[in-house]
Amino acid sequence: MNKTNKIVDGWLVLQYQSGNEKALALLVKRWHKKLCSKAYWVIKDKDASKDIAQESWKTIMNKIHRLEDPNRFGSWAITIVYRKSIDFINKNKKENDKLHQYHYDKGVIANGEQIDNDDEKKAILSAVNSLPEHHQMVINLFYVEEYSLKEIGDILNISIGTVKSRLFHAREKLKAKIKYK
Repeated sequence: MNKTNKIVDGWLVLQYQSGNEKALALLVKRWHKKLCSKAYWVIKDKDASKDIAQESWKTIMNKIHRLEDPNRFGSWAITIVYRKSIDFINKNKKENDKLHQYHYDKGVIANGEQIDNDDEKKAILSAVNSLPEHHQMVINLFYVEEYSLKEIGDILNISIGTVKSRLFHAREKLKAKIKYK
């Protein structure tokens, strides 16, 4: 997450906490699509992801005055969306196994370079999608969404050590899966 964006978000949070209603409108404008995207990333249902984002905004509005570090608004908001998405999955688990699968809309980045070869991209996406859900999440948050280890820990409510461990094991599994293809 860009440091400048964190500062702007932090300032907007402080403004809203001080009673400036327009600051909330700006936060919504800056974050609503991202929150919908995060919900969709977890549940793979466009309509439900919009509902989850709306519910998340209600929670954000009710609890934003308790946010101690306004510069952490982004990871805090995404944590709310993530948890509401997981609740949705748990409530609707029986309906469809697709809710647990990841499908990246954009190309996976390997060694810092965009993958051009469609076959390679498909192989990597297939390998990532075959990982356990907790490994898929850390791979997506770290490489695609470019969150820091600390932010990932906050979003998933796990320690930095656990984030590092999951990334390591996910990479090892990906290496093994891609070698055999």
